[in-house]
Amino acid sequence: MDLELLTRQTIEIVKQASAFIQREAKSFSREKIEYKELNNLVSYVDKEAEKLLVAGLSQLLPEASFITEEGTTGMEPDPEALNWIIDPLDGTTNFIHGIPVYCVSVGLARGKQLLAGVIHEPSLDEIFYGWKDGGAWCNGVRMHVSKVPSLQESLIATGFPYYKFEKQKRYMYILELLMQKTHGIRRMGAAAVDLAYVAAGRFDGFYEYNLNSWDMAAGVLLIKEAGGTVTDFNGGDNYLFGGDIIAASGGHAELVATIKENF
Repeated sequence: MDLELLTRQTIEIVKQASAFIQREAKSFSREKIEYKELNNLVSYVDKEAEKLLVAGLSQLLPEASFITEEGTTGMEPDPEALNWIIDPLDGTTNFIHGIPVYCVSVGLARGKQLLAGVIHEPSLDEIFYGWKDGGAWCNGVRMHVSKVPSLQESLIATGFPYYKFEKQKRYMYILELLMQKTHGIRRMGAAAVDLAYVAAGRFDGFYEYNLNSWDMAAGVLLIKEAGGTVTDFNGGDNYLFGGDIIAASGGHAELVATIKENF
């Protein structure tokens, strides 16, 4: 499998989905919002973008299955198989409210082994991409995680829970601690964008729980190829399908210690 060629072909399919999203953004009405569950929003834009991605990627790699956020394939995914892992519109709430921080995220994995990743943030027309052992790139420029050596000098990104609030107090306590230990905390509202920014060295770290594989797959590949470290909240490797993630450069060990002790 030629992963570089496959990644470049994936970029073109992702850009087509992004172009559709941007066209719809000009006329989108909040009356078209649907609720999957409390505060978990979706629209026809998410679903149609996913269908476009699935159609294109099916032709590109017919032997691969799909793990998708909106479930438009009707498939029962096998996490151990060769899978495209797709979030057609990460940051749906931002999109619905006209906030220009959202993206299309596509990862390719065999089981837990990530092979390629593409994230397109259409509002800034930035395409983040990479493949296993091929590096991480943004618009043709090689990316590297930041060289910040400690948590104290770091700018950290996170996301806030919008359901499953039983752990909220502990999570907010960690936020309070990190506000005092870092240059600051940012909440962009799109985990795939956060991860891409860690790979690009803009953020020095990112952590969040209650995530799904489609939020993380492409971004994790990019961070690893850019020289960063990725673990779950316990410092282990159960992040892709485990639901929580810590991704960082120099301050990773401190970030893990802070979260593990208090969460």
